[in-house]
Amino acid sequence: DPVSLPRFGSMGGMLALPPGQGPHQVGCTDVMVGHTRQGLFLRLFYPCLPRAGATEPLWVPRPEYCRGLADVTLGRRWCSALLGIAIGSCRVPVSWNGPLKPRSSGYPLIIFSHGLGAFRTLYSSICTELASWGFVVAALEHRDHSAATTYFCPAEAGTEEWIPFQRVPQGQKEFYFRNKQVHQRAQECVRALRLFQGIAGGRSAPSILPQDWDLSVLKDNLDLTKVAVMGHSFGGVTAVLALVKEPSFRCAVALDAWMFPLENLLYPEVPGPVLFINTEKFQTPESAAKMKRLSSRNSQTRIVTVLGTVHEDQTDFAFLPGKLFSLIFGRRGTLEPRRALAITSQAALAFLQRHLKLQEQFGQWDELLEGVGDSVAPDVPFGRSHL
Repeated sequence: DPVSLPRFGSMGGMLALPPGQGPHQVGCTDVMVGHTRQGLFLRLFYPCLPRAGATEPLWVPRPEYCRGLADVTLGRRWCSALLGIAIGSCRVPVSWNGPLKPRSSGYPLIIFSHGLGAFRTLYSSICTELASWGFVVAALEHRDHSAATTYFCPAEAGTEEWIPFQRVPQGQKEFYFRNKQVHQRAQECVRALRLFQGIAGGRSAPSILPQDWDLSVLKDNLDLTKVAVMGHSFGGVTAVLALVKEPSFRCAVALDAWMFPLENLLYPEVPGPVLFINTEKFQTPESAAKMKRLSSRNSQTRIVTVLGTVHEDQTDFAFLPGKLFSLIFGRRGTLEPRRALAITSQAALAFLQRHLKLQEQFGQWDELLEGVGDSVAPDVPFGRSHL
């Protein structure tokens, strides 16, 4: 047993993602528009009608993603076979291509941006949770070489062009490389919003992936006066920059934002409120100082820390068994993953209700925004660790 392979449960996979806890069942589909890398690729989570015999989508959509992931996290290709065995058959507890549940007042929209070395499906737990409370969530797959891997489909039938993960080139300053990427990512968030604005205005947006789900069903079921942008790590700072680029984004939720790639002169330009939900182990004093700069300019911006958590706890990897998690990432958090997800999503929902002016019951979680409650703290507490 040289690599100490994880023991597999009877579930035929190593990941047990929780279903959404809100009142709606959740459906899911993939959307790719355009035949160039200037198009868009995203996974859509939305409230859906229950349907007998619904299939659940794979968590890792294709083997290429396992290879990309092994490359990024472990730096070793041979691990992709191991990862493939461990996580290749895991499924997400949502209804694949399930029928949209109509809502005459329209659903609010969240554009979601993934972290460095991730891809569109690795935040399925938080996206599913938000959709179950009545949001349409569009999880982008970025094409700035920050995804573990991704692809687009040129116009020639049946061809694919893959965009691999890229490390900072030798001799190049990391800030300039990452800054260029964060601007491309924020632009993709704006383009995603334009896609939904077009659909709401009756423009057809044929997805070029083979599937039965017609985007035009969203036409009368979105409320595009209520749009937020959200992301994790590199995606967190992407969400902050998207607020600068696009006034239609009313607020941003930044999960453990990696503030490094944003240029200083942009800080005074961030117009909307941001909710920073940090894990206990990731942030540095420099990063915290940047968040505080934003909160000093906008009295509605909030910074809270979820105690007993590490950076990966805000991804689906939190739901891997401990052995496998430790093999890939090292130390894991002490807070139970479902509890961490509940705190993160409840804080986000309370913040979204406040700034999107929603008529829901999410105000019940308002105290989380002040860092009040079990396992949360206001601001960025440096010092005694709970891990």
